[in-house]
Amino acid sequence: MSEPSETEGADTGRRGVLGAVATTAAAIAAGAAGCAPAGPAAPRSAAEAPPRTLGRTGAQVDAVSLGGEGILRTTGRHREAVPVILEALRLGVRYCDTAPAYQQSQDYYGEAFRAAGPKAREQVFLASKTHARDRDGALRLLDDSLRRLGTDHLDLWQLHDLRELDELDAIFGKRGAIEAVEQARADGRVRHVGITGHHDPQILVEAMRRYPVDTVLCAINPADPARLPFLTTVVEEARRRGVGVIGMKIMAAGRLLQDRAASPGELIRYAASHADTVIIGCSSVAEVRENLGARSLPFPMPPAERAALEARVAPRAGRYDSFKA
Repeated sequence: MSEPSETEGADTGRRGVLGAVATTAAAIAAGAAGCAPAGPAAPRSAAEAPPRTLGRTGAQVDAVSLGGEGILRTTGRHREAVPVILEALRLGVRYCDTAPAYQQSQDYYGEAFRAAGPKAREQVFLASKTHARDRDGALRLLDDSLRRLGTDHLDLWQLHDLRELDELDAIFGKRGAIEAVEQARADGRVRHVGITGHHDPQILVEAMRRYPVDTVLCAINPADPARLPFLTTVVEEARRRGVGVIGMKIMAAGRLLQDRAASPGELIRYAASHADTVIIGCSSVAEVRENLGARSLPFPMPPAERAALEARVAPRAGRYDSFKA
């Protein structure tokens, strides 16, 4: 299958302050070489919204979390990527996303956890994925993820980028990936299981019917109601079942911002009004600060404001949901 691509892409139009990135990168390189580790997490602002519970996992998450794409979905760019993760850790991020398909994203996380100190990994709810549909392939990917991340377990392991019924049949059939999930949960390598997708909402609904997953990661932005909506299908089904909801593609890979159709704050508030947390890929340390700073915005966005945003986006909705079937 083709390499999946799901989490919200960084807005290429706002690259942040490169000098800050370079300075932080140098400090990280020194820490990784055996010098002083990264400092303690910054105090959390009293203005930040209280944490939410991620469905039946019971994990406490913030409205905004760190996605595994942006600068993290690259190869050989450690000096830019690792500081992004470290800044998120310093700012007290609770949930971190990655995947084997995201080039060296998992390697960057492993390097950042080592540089930040022995407790860094345990301060976050760490999610990765498998795009293998068979048991053996999924277990190989899991063990490789654990090695690259430098951890002995994942808090959340997700069946990645579900698109077709044939994939569900393979996953839930004999020697399918669900057998890997069951084995990994039993031996402690995985604590919770989730599904992800942005192609066809009915596939995610069917997956929830077939197996009691703990979370679902799906696309949420104000173009959603126009075609193949996830909000009135996947999100409603997840809420009915007590499944945690994680939002992605909240900025439509930056297109909503490029078109000035909405501000980052509006898009974060919109998606986080439907999801327990939203993941955003970042291209720089400055973007990490901007996006995690949105934790202090007023949540939830009132229904009338959400409806007005949907109406504003509707005339060009097709430009913002091209990832759907």
